Amino acid sequence: MNPVSILHLRIVILAFVCLLHWLPGQAIAAQQKQRPNVLFIAIDDLRTELGCYGVPHVQSPSLDRLASQGVLFTNHFVQVPTCGASRYALLTGRSPRNSGVTRSNQAFYRGKSALSATQTVGAQTLPELFRRSGYHTTCIGKISHTADGRVFEYNGKGDGRDELPHAWDDLATPFGSWKRGWGIFFAYANGRSREDGSGIRDLMEFTVEQDEDLPDGLLAQQAIQKLGELKQQEQPFFMGLGFFKPHLPFVAPEQDWEAMSRVTIPPPPHPEKVNSPYWHKSGEFYSYNMEYEKTRPLDQAAQIKTRRAYLACVRYVDRQVEKVLTALDKLGLSENTIVVVWGDHGWFLGDSALWAKHAPFERALKSTLIIRAPGVSQAGLKSAALVETVDLYPTLVDLCQPEFQKTEYPLDGISLKPILDGSKTDVREAALSYWNKAISVRTKTHRLIATTGKKQPTKLELYDISETPDPVENLVDKQPEQVQELLKYLPSRK
Repeated sequence: MNPVSILHLRIVILAFVCLLHWLPGQAIAAQQKQRPNVLFIAIDDLRTELGCYGVPHVQSPSLDRLASQGVLFTNHFVQVPTCGASRYALLTGRSPRNSGVTRSNQAFYRGKSALSATQTVGAQTLPELFRRSGYHTTCIGKISHTADGRVFEYNGKGDGRDELPHAWDDLATPFGSWKRGWGIFFAYANGRSREDGSGIRDLMEFTVEQDEDLPDGLLAQQAIQKLGELKQQEQPFFMGLGFFKPHLPFVAPEQDWEAMSRVTIPPPPHPEKVNSPYWHKSGEFYSYNMEYEKTRPLDQAAQIKTRRAYLACVRYVDRQVEKVLTALDKLGLSENTIVVVWGDHGWFLGDSALWAKHAPFERALKSTLIIRAPGVSQAGLKSAALVETVDLYPTLVDLCQPEFQKTEYPLDGISLKPILDGSKTDVREAALSYWNKAISVRTKTHRLIATTGKKQPTKLELYDISETPDPVENLVDKQPEQVQELLKYLPSRK
């Protein structure tokens, strides 16, 4: 063989070897590109007060449209009716019966259930599992308990460590003129905050003109920018986008207040205090400065104005969701991106003379859940299945099939994929929620609340939810058979 032929042969062999090395890399990149992205939108204190849930006086066209494109869950219940503990259940996939987190807002980094800063064999949280599987993970806003994913106290003290160790490639929350996480969470206009030392603590403020004059507008803007960057990457992405409103204080642009001022807002249907050990004085709500007298209960005019303020904030957030979803469409990402909208718990709007959350009743435990999974979810399906927040972790694993699926603890939820694709209509007979020592059992028709102890459950309350979501009449004495039936769902005492 002449020298020229030998040279050609060597070139061919070298090219073949390079091709063998290149093809697996391209195959992996293609596989990652085909995996669905995840856009997980958390909205703080969002109860099912939306048009898609049949509430006519609410202006929520963006969320209503998303519900028409995906699956709307009409019986979704959180594990705990407070921000931190509810998000702990979501992100770890663990029920309070196993984690012991039935109230704490600092569960991620304090106490026996605190997450380890040292990487464990199994993923401790949902975004960590996706990150280990090659997803680019981005946190914007409130996904865990703190407003930006960093551990600081309300007053700014703390070391700023990651609240979810090993979970996020980017902590991308913009601070604007508020300068820090809890500042943007408790924000008023012009860089002022409930936690800035000035003493401002007004219940509501509707003065700014531009969406970006307030934090949620900045969050939407940042999310759109990051989506543009993520589109250019080979990796699939998991974006957690946590909007702050309608959490207190009620602050939104003037246009949202003006729009809702033209709408007739009904008073709460059952504004009377209930005889229950779980009724509380709404301390979080009444700690704010109000332009009307702080009576318990508030007079009807004050109730309606407060309800209007909450719904103005819902309208503001709905408009921010629309911007992000529009960007997702324009970037050509919608067809391969799962979108989840989740409310971290419900909220009392004067119902039962309660405001805020922190009680094991229907209004605080029931929250918004919408899932649009391209190629899987049935458009416009309204599911009445009893689902829990802990179901979201296994659902996203089932939909995305990440390479790494080992978790530090077993997941306690059930995948909702069979509900999304219509192959099942139910996944459980009863949904369980927790609040301190109380366990609340919800079936399709009733809610039982029981205080657990070393002996038999006590302080029993039974409500017929098919009649009203509010705890109007305790039926324990009238329906003892129903009580015994629901008690069977309580976890066995260890």
